[in-house]
Amino acid sequence: MRFLLIICFALFLQASSIFFLPHEAKEAQRNLLFAIDTAKRSINIAMYSFTNHTIAKHLKNAAKRGVKITILFDAKQNKNEPYSQIGYLAKYKNIDVYTIKGVRSKKKDYTGIMHIKMAVIDHSRLIFGSANWTKSAFRYNYEVLYFTKDYALAKKCEKELARLLRKAQKY
Repeated sequence: MRFLLIICFALFLQASSIFFLPHEAKEAQRNLLFAIDTAKRSINIAMYSFTNHTIAKHLKNAAKRGVKITILFDAKQNKNEPYSQIGYLAKYKNIDVYTIKGVRSKKKDYTGIMHIKMAVIDHSRLIFGSANWTKSAFRYNYEVLYFTKDYALAKKCEKELARLLRKAQKY
């Protein structure tokens, strides 16, 4: 029975899915955790705010299985956020954590933010939307999370993440 459930989830992840939070938060988080738990080679993440400890624990477990994880955080958000998972994740083997500041304004009175919220798993599965990986996003906020298996889109996202990582600082 469990094997059949895993096969059903695997087939489900082959197609695109969209989830509206908080109404479909449980299904969205279940799909996100399943995607992390079934990653074979890599998970590349860009996330503005990340305070959800459950998601962080699943990433830690994936890293322990040998999955290479790279996470790019917004520098200011995760420096000031006491519940950020940045320090928790940075200490594990196979997890590389980076921070980046946004673009400085021409008048030099404002710095933008790294506001992307996406994950690419095994160079083919893409998860993105408006939701940060926070308890608030999954419990209270009106958010959207989109899951798709599209190699071309995933490759484009990884290319942009690589460009940003060249400007980022290792945590």
